[in-house]
Amino acid sequence: MKITPMEITGKKFKTRFRGYDVEQVREFLEMVASDVEDLKRESRYFEEELQRKNAELNEFKSREQSLKDTLILAQKLARDMKNNMAKEAQIILSEAEMEAEKIVRQAHERAMELEAEIRELRNQRLKMIEELRSILNTHLKMLEVASESAAAAEAEEEKVARISSRAKKDE
Repeated sequence: MKITPMEITGKKFKTRFRGYDVEQVREFLEMVASDVEDLKRESRYFEEELQRKNAELNEFKSREQSLKDTLILAQKLARDMKNNMAKEAQIILSEAEMEAEKIVRQAHERAMELEAEIRELRNQRLKMIEELRSILNTHLKMLEVASESAAAAEAEEEKVARISSRAKKDE
């Protein structure tokens, strides 16, 4: 049962013979009404304070949930970024390995080409040396033949000169 201070002060009691002192009852009722009014005021204040605190609590809970959601999202983003970076690193590494294999293969092919060219140049050098040797031998033989021819021609000339000198002496 809720009673208001007005009901307390407005309450009328029947009087009886030798009953309570009416003035004391009225003073007591006024005092009780004042205390009840103070208590109601205090109760309203505490109810309002409780509502404010509940509103603050709800706001803090909302912020806490937002922070939790943000933290979970940040963790997920960090995990995703880490996974993406690992995938990118793997792709870059794979591409680098393929490029390295390509470079090694090209270098090997070039080395083989150079070795083939070196063999060909050696063969050409040997062939040129043989050709030069053959030419030199031919010229040497030609010189020998020319020397022999010159010696034979000199010998012929000497014979002709001796014969001519004998013929001049005989004349």
